[in-house]
Amino acid sequence: MTSVMGLLEEREAAARARVEGLRAEAERVLAELGDAEAVLDRRVIARTELAEALGAPAEQVAAPVPGPRETAVEKFPVEGSIVQRHGEGMTVQALAPDYRRILELVESGPGGGEGISAKELAGRLDLPLVPAKIEGVRSRARRLAERGWLTVLPSGRFMPRQPTATVPAAAGTPGGQDGG
Repeated sequence: MTSVMGLLEEREAAARARVEGLRAEAERVLAELGDAEAVLDRRVIARTELAEALGAPAEQVAAPVPGPRETAVEKFPVEGSIVQRHGEGMTVQALAPDYRRILELVESGPGGGEGISAKELAGRLDLPLVPAKIEGVRSRARRLAERGWLTVLPSGRFMPRQPTATVPAAAGTPGGQDGG
């Protein structure tokens, strides 16, 4: 019969070997990345030098060049990406799919100015109604509110954002100054 301590030592040795293997792999990948970035830098410099030598206008030749850590591939938001601030002309396509779905649910939610709760959102997203899932939805909805995509009521319920351009207010109501 083997001892518990012996089993734990074997598992520790296996974990240590895995860590060392992964560390070596990470070093190899980082070295390869450094080489690829160096090649990219040389190509950018060569193109710029050629443009200067040919006397071409900078606007014509110096098209937006990706930086050493950027790519020229069109970027789409992915799950877990940062929520951008809502700006003029921005569409929901700027949001990651999970944020987009929350925004759609709030906008299609019950009217009447009462908003929708995080628990109701979690239910509509077919998530289990457990505190962890509800708080995750609440966190995402609050992030959308902080970035101007939604409005959060003092009660904690969420509503579609208020338009930034105000329509002339009804008589006796201050336009856009109600703070809520």
